[in-house]
Amino acid sequence: MSAAQNESRKRGKKRYVSGQQGKRWKGSRELEVGMQGILITCNMNERKCTAEAFNLLNDYADKLYGPEKLHDNKGNNSSSEEDEAEEEEDVDVALKKEVAQLQSSRRKQERRFQALDSGANNVIFIKTHNLEPDKLIHHILSDLHTTKKKKSRVILRMLPVTGTCKAFQEDMLKYLTTFLEPWFKTPNSATYQIAFKARNSSHNKREEIIKSIASLVGKLNPKNKVDLTNPELTIIVEVIKSVCCVSVARDYTLYRKYNVQEVVKEDAPKADAAKTRTEPNAAEQKDEHNGGEAEEKKVAAEEKEEEEKKKVAAEEEEEEKKVAAEEEEEKNEAENEEGVNEGEGGGE
Repeated sequence: MSAAQNESRKRGKKRYVSGQQGKRWKGSRELEVGMQGILITCNMNERKCTAEAFNLLNDYADKLYGPEKLHDNKGNNSSSEEDEAEEEEDVDVALKKEVAQLQSSRRKQERRFQALDSGANNVIFIKTHNLEPDKLIHHILSDLHTTKKKKSRVILRMLPVTGTCKAFQEDMLKYLTTFLEPWFKTPNSATYQIAFKARNSSHNKREEIIKSIASLVGKLNPKNKVDLTNPELTIIVEVIKSVCCVSVARDYTLYRKYNVQEVVKEDAPKADAAKTRTEPNAAEQKDEHNGGEAEEKKVAAEEKEEEEKKKVAAEEEEEEKKVAAEEEEEKNEAENEEGVNEGEGGGE
């Protein structure tokens, strides 16, 4: 076999192996039950969205929690010569020791933020470690709302995920019974709304889920009331395939449903609307004055035009009367001439 053929076979084998490794790696980096993190929606560009998310999250996390401390992953493993020298060590003990070392190394390698496959298009999941995602996201949106400074281009919404369970109605209600207690169980109470969204999942009906959760919240404390206009708390329920992500968010309406693009836009002036109507400023008074003058000029012009029309109509009427009088005079003269002619003819 030629060298070129051998090289071609090696390249083909390498591509096959790397493809298989890629599939196994992807399977180990998916959203699963038991995780906490942040669901981030975007518009078609997930790679750029992930990069923006890491920059934004790390920037604010450093301010809240301090810079991330990375551990040295170099363990104090014994050398191969020492392992060979310990011939009397039991094989099972050696295997357990090695597994424990690998697990410890993996825990040390776990970063504060880790991007995982969410299971839905245009949605990424950032797994969090050693921080509270709901507080971090609320802090980010609060700052964006205050400064009105745009810090992302492709990120749309950033939803905290403080709990996950299986996406079946029975499992969801069982999990939420305990999960919602810190906010809604007596003596705690609040006005609330439920924001439910399902992706790549058809076995959960929106109306049934919302009614079931509302009933559950009512049982925790009858003082809990639904408010769809300006609730104190919003129960976020995001279902993706077989995983249900939940959280309880504050200022959900104020921060435009946690949309980082909308929250930086200027708010429409609502509070000063009544004052504006009752106490107009100098510019508005000037505008009203100018508007009044313009209206007066318009009315005067219309009156002048009306007078012109009346004048023209009167002149036309006078002209018609004059023409009619002339016609009458001509008719009388013609009759007189006929009478004279008849008299002359009779005399002859």
